[in-house]
Amino acid sequence: MVRKHTRRAAKAAFAISFAVALLLGLSAQGGAAAGSRPAGAADAQQARAREAKPTIVLGTKNFTEEFILGQLYGQALEAKGYKVVYKGSIGSSELADAAITSGKINFYPEYTGVIVLDLAKQSSPKTAAATYAAAKRFEETRGLTLLEPTPFSDTDSFGMLASTARKLGVKTIADMKKVGSFTFAGFPECRTRITCLLGLKQIYGLTQAKFVPLASISVYTLLDQHKVTAGDVFSTDPQLQSGTYTILKDTKHIFGFQNVAPVVSQQLAKAGGVAFARVVNAVSAKLTLAAMRAMNKAVAIDKQTPKAVAARFLKANGLA
Repeated sequence: MVRKHTRRAAKAAFAISFAVALLLGLSAQGGAAAGSRPAGAADAQQARAREAKPTIVLGTKNFTEEFILGQLYGQALEAKGYKVVYKGSIGSSELADAAITSGKINFYPEYTGVIVLDLAKQSSPKTAAATYAAAKRFEETRGLTLLEPTPFSDTDSFGMLASTARKLGVKTIADMKKVGSFTFAGFPECRTRITCLLGLKQIYGLTQAKFVPLASISVYTLLDQHKVTAGDVFSTDPQLQSGTYTILKDTKHIFGFQNVAPVVSQQLAKAGGVAFARVVNAVSAKLTLAAMRAMNKAVAIDKQTPKAVAARFLKANGLA
């Protein structure tokens, strides 16, 4: 994976945008009083506007980045007067897909490559744009659609301790062919995904890999304790910036392109119209690799809540 942003740069960018947004917010507050409406009339108008807007039933998958994404989209929509019902951690992509196709939710953030490769079971497109287009075509055959994708992409990756990689003499996933039996950790769904263990076995021929399903223990903890050789990590994980871990190069491109795009029901998209899409797309447009790494670190390592981290980011960028 290519990482051009340092942790210091990510924090600096976040701080600058926060300061600018704060100044703009203070300016706006200073000029509001002269033309303000009576409180009662304003409240009544806001109530009518809220009643006319569709309710968003928002679900997320079961890991840190998804929790942050759910709060980012949900809070931005709430700031514009939408009612948001949070359904919390649904689980894997397969479970989230079942929830939205059955109508239990009508909005959740998903990775475009996961839609194409794991849900639609199609071959991997050659570009991020082609992946997004293929994912949108697939979802639209099922009464769903995609809103605009994020600039950042978060792919599954073959991670291990840098010291282990040096000891084994491996730099690419293909190099693991020369290694004997080894253990590979991942979420349970990794076992049957072409973008995970299935791809490692079928495309790379790593049939000697023994799968270790993750439960409550992080893949990084298992690596640190030398309980597994390697594991399924994600390219936006803040732990990867420490230098303790390394990612083996995916020369056969089994992980695909993984920009985030909100999956929404066509019914919600139609009811919300341009105004709804504009709110969601404005959030997506701000989600750079540096921003997501900074927010993931704030939650996963600094132990802040996804709700608080999302709120600061939205305020700093004038989205709430």
